[in-house]
Amino acid sequence: MTGRRTRRAFLAGAMLLTLLATGCGVRPSGVITGRPAVSGPSRGIGLYLLSQGELTLVLRPSKADAPPAETLVLLAAGLDESERSQGFTSEVPVDVAPVMVTPGADRSGGLTVRTTSAARSLSANAADQIICTVADAAARIGLATTFAEVTIVGPDGARKPRPCPIR
Repeated sequence: MTGRRTRRAFLAGAMLLTLLATGCGVRPSGVITGRPAVSGPSRGIGLYLLSQGELTLVLRPSKADAPPAETLVLLAAGLDESERSQGFTSEVPVDVAPVMVTPGADRSGGLTVRTTSAARSLSANAADQIICTVADAAARIGLATTFAEVTIVGPDGARKPRPCPIR
């Protein structure tokens, strides 16, 4: 190589090294740690509660999966002490139980929740808690898929069929 070529190669290498060293504008940070990953099958009865207004799946310890109607009875019974202490809330009224959960009449794979309390006056959060809890419980026992649409029916009429919004 001649002196001119050597200088060009050196300059090109230095520029490349400078570009690589500056990166994409991302500044270095310390190590960001998280919790260990969950491993193995989840055990417990899945209830959808609210955490700062957002739906969150909470597993209550149980050795076996419960049918959707039993799961809804647990949801309507309210929070346990552990859930309360972690800041969870629920908008599902206590009088939503007793309930009956059946596959939809149109055989579309949907589910129908029949309750003796008003269905149409449920808050949007309460309806979503019921919908997600039922869909999850039904999927765990093979009654429906986790994407099943759920219709809530009460003496005041029915809510529009809807899947769990956080799937």
